[in-house]
Amino acid sequence: MVKEMLKERIETVLPTLNEKQRRIYLASEAMTAGYGGVTRIHEITGVSRSAIQDGIREIKSSDEIIVDKGRIRRMGGGRKKIIESQPEITNQILDIVEAHTKGDPESVLRYTSKSLRNIAGEVNKPDPENPKVSPMTVGSILRENEYTLQSNRKEISGSEVHPDRDSQFEYISKQCKEAIKDGKPVLSIDAKKKENIGNFKNNGVEYHKKGESVKVLDHDFPIKELGKATPYGIYNIFKNEGFVNVGISSDTSEFAVNSIRKWWEIKGQSDYCDSDEIIITADSGGSNGNRNRLWKTELQNLADELGKKITVLHYPAGTSKWNKIEHRLFSFISRNWRGRPLGSLAVIVSLIGSTKTSKGLTVDCIVDGNSYEKGIKISDSELDSVNIYKHLFHGDWNYTIFPRHHNH
Repeated sequence: MVKEMLKERIETVLPTLNEKQRRIYLASEAMTAGYGGVTRIHEITGVSRSAIQDGIREIKSSDEIIVDKGRIRRMGGGRKKIIESQPEITNQILDIVEAHTKGDPESVLRYTSKSLRNIAGEVNKPDPENPKVSPMTVGSILRENEYTLQSNRKEISGSEVHPDRDSQFEYISKQCKEAIKDGKPVLSIDAKKKENIGNFKNNGVEYHKKGESVKVLDHDFPIKELGKATPYGIYNIFKNEGFVNVGISSDTSEFAVNSIRKWWEIKGQSDYCDSDEIIITADSGGSNGNRNRLWKTELQNLADELGKKITVLHYPAGTSKWNKIEHRLFSFISRNWRGRPLGSLAVIVSLIGSTKTSKGLTVDCIVDGNSYEKGIKISDSELDSVNIYKHLFHGDWNYTIFPRHHNH
C-alpha cells in the first residue's frame, strides 16, 4: 500500500519537474524511505541508481547547490558536445557544404543547397549504423558558422544560369583540395578594374578633422602624363597570400601571364620548387578567358620556361564573384585605400602592399613597366601547337597545359 502511494505521488509530481528538479525530488524520496530507498525509487521510476545517488550528494552538499543555482545539470554535467569531443566534424561538415554554397559569397549570410539530412548522411556514410551526427547537430554547426535558412531571392541577371554551374563549383573544389594535399600551389587570379592615377576622388570615407577633407579634382578624366594603373592580382588560396602586379599598359593575356611569371619568380619558386604543377582558378572572360587564344599560347610559353604543367579551372560565365580573389584580396585592397586619392604609382604600390587583415592576409606588390600590345591574333596552327589536355568534365572550362617536351 505504501509503495503504491509512493508510486502514485511520484507519477503525479515527476512530469512537472525539469531534469535537476527530478533528480533532487527522487533523491529526497529515497532519503525519506530510509535503507533501500535508492533501490525502491529505481524500481518505481526506472531512473538509474547513480542519478538518484548524485541527487542525494547534491542535497547533502549545500555548496554544490549554491554553485549550481539556476542550472539544470551540475557544472560539467551531461554529455560533451560533438564539436568538443570531435572538433574535426565541424571542418568535415563545412567541406561538404562549401561546394554547394549559394548566394553572395561576399555576404556574411550564406546558405546551402544541401539539406541538413543529406549533409548528416554524407558525414555518417562511412558507418551509417553508428551515426556521428544528427541533422539537428548539423543545423547547429551551420548556424555557428554563419549559415542561415533563406527564402528564394530574385537577382538581376542578364543571362541564364548554366545547368552545370554547381557541378563546376564542386569540380573546382575537389581539384583544389587534391592539389593542396599534394603540396601544389592553388592560385585565384584576375585583373582589378583600372584606376586613374592622379588626384582623383576615390570612393569611400576616412576620418579627418571637420572641414579638412582632402580636396580632389572635380572631374574623372584621365591625366595623359600619368595614365591608368591595372592591378593584376594573384591570390594563394591556401596560404592567404596576395601578389599584385600593377601594369601601366593594356590588360592583355601577355600581361596576365607575365603577372603569374612574376609571382613565380618572387614567391612561387621558393615555396613550391618541388611541385610539378600550378593550379589556377580564373573567370571565363577577359585577358584570362577560357576562349582566349593568346591566353593559352602564353601559358604554353610559361609552362615551357618553368618545366611545369599548368592547370586552369574556369568559373562559368556570370559567376566571377565566386572567384576567391574578389572577396579575399581585392575587397580588402579597396577597403585599405578607400577615400584616398591614388596620386602616383608609388602611392598605389604602398597602399596595396600595406593591405593586411586580422586573419593573416599579406600582400606583395610590384610595378610592371612593360608595354603590352592589344589585338594580337593567334592562328589555328599556333593554337594547335599548344600541348593541352582537356579534362573529361567540361574540357572547355578545365584543361592542363604541359611543357612541349612532355607527353601526356
